[in-house]
Amino acid sequence: MQTTQNTFEQFKLNRQLLNAIEEAGYETPTPIQEQAIPLALAGQDILGIAQTGTGKTAAYSLPLLMRIKFAQGQHPRALILAPTRELAMQISEAITQFAKYTDIRIVVLYGGVGPKTQIENVRAGVDIIVATPGRFMDLYFQEEVIVKNLNVMVLDEADKMMDMGFMPQIRKLLEIIPTKRQNMLFSATFSEKVERLSHEFLEFPTRIEVTPQATTAEMVTQRLYEVPNFRTKINLLTSLLRDKETFNRVLIFTRSREVAGLVHQNLLDKVVREDELRVIHANKGQNTRINAMDAFRSGSVRVMVATDVVARGIDITEVSHVINFDVPLIYEDYVHRIGRTGRANQSGEAITFMTIADEYHIKKIENMIRKPIPRAELPADVETEPTPIPERQDMLREIDNQKRKEDPTFLGAFHEKKHSHRPPSKTSSNGGHKRRGLPGRSKRK
Repeated sequence: MQTTQNTFEQFKLNRQLLNAIEEAGYETPTPIQEQAIPLALAGQDILGIAQTGTGKTAAYSLPLLMRIKFAQGQHPRALILAPTRELAMQISEAITQFAKYTDIRIVVLYGGVGPKTQIENVRAGVDIIVATPGRFMDLYFQEEVIVKNLNVMVLDEADKMMDMGFMPQIRKLLEIIPTKRQNMLFSATFSEKVERLSHEFLEFPTRIEVTPQATTAEMVTQRLYEVPNFRTKINLLTSLLRDKETFNRVLIFTRSREVAGLVHQNLLDKVVREDELRVIHANKGQNTRINAMDAFRSGSVRVMVATDVVARGIDITEVSHVINFDVPLIYEDYVHRIGRTGRANQSGEAITFMTIADEYHIKKIENMIRKPIPRAELPADVETEPTPIPERQDMLREIDNQKRKEDPTFLGAFHEKKHSHRPPSKTSSNGGHKRRGLPGRSKRK
């Protein structure tokens, strides 16, 4: 029977891998897989620019498994680094699935839990290690990981590693592993930091860019609501989530764990049952986060509130909506957040809430993705709350800071306002309250 052009058969992988690929439900290679797999099989260094959800893991793991073929010795021959525990676990699960008809041994190393079990797994013999940089270096310095046999190294989500400050650990790692090896670096964006890393890490790489940098998934519909304050955001979120049929699997992103907690509590009070809602952030224990993600992936949890700790690398194919309760301050994270929906040829929708202090960031994001985000009218049932004075002042200060970034000579609206009014009298309830705590005022003793 003649093989059709776009199947995994074209890569001449061994039968064990092809059987596992078929069993996993993969039929047609994605663009990144079509381009990267033949190059990786040929032993070339690769620089891959591709957003999340494009099939990067299979693009490097299938050639890696083909190269290793079978278990051998006690020490790892390949290392895959990922920025977060969640992504490391995701990669490990995917590779284990592809390797199910081989005897190749895969161990995942990450922080947040005790190292005892991980050390025992390494001592039992390992062919491929998937790890976060911190935990890998910890076990290396404890002499639990021997690196002399490493001949393939992969950096996944390299831009996120740079954002999270892993560069010193990666540089230290590059000093200790064998110089003769195949290297592959994958990143959703190609920032200056990633470019510098690629020069240090890769040798005459072939660059693959399957989509323009920082573009958003074609299957994702984007929508933006202009909202005045936190309370109105909550009202809008509550209104949307009442439609359970449409909003059937929703990821809500916030900037901080404090806001995530507030959103979680408000949703419990207003619209979502406790058994269909979870919240995860960096303060949550590892097991709690794993259990929450498993429940969300299975569909038993309808709504997940999260910080950007889960914006990348979590492969849940049927997320109906991503809601940016807060606009991300790292603009590439907008792409990673909304990339959680519209995966595996499924359609999805990304909704963003924008206050006046967010307009600056939205313009930067729109420039990055090279298109405007369509605005939408607030639903008729959403009550617009008045903005409390402290919240409004915080937003105005933020706008002043943004203007100073663009123009260092800008003094700020608060500066002008502060010097154009006389100090309030004791009987001025409004004025005195407005001026309390502004920058530059001397403290009363």
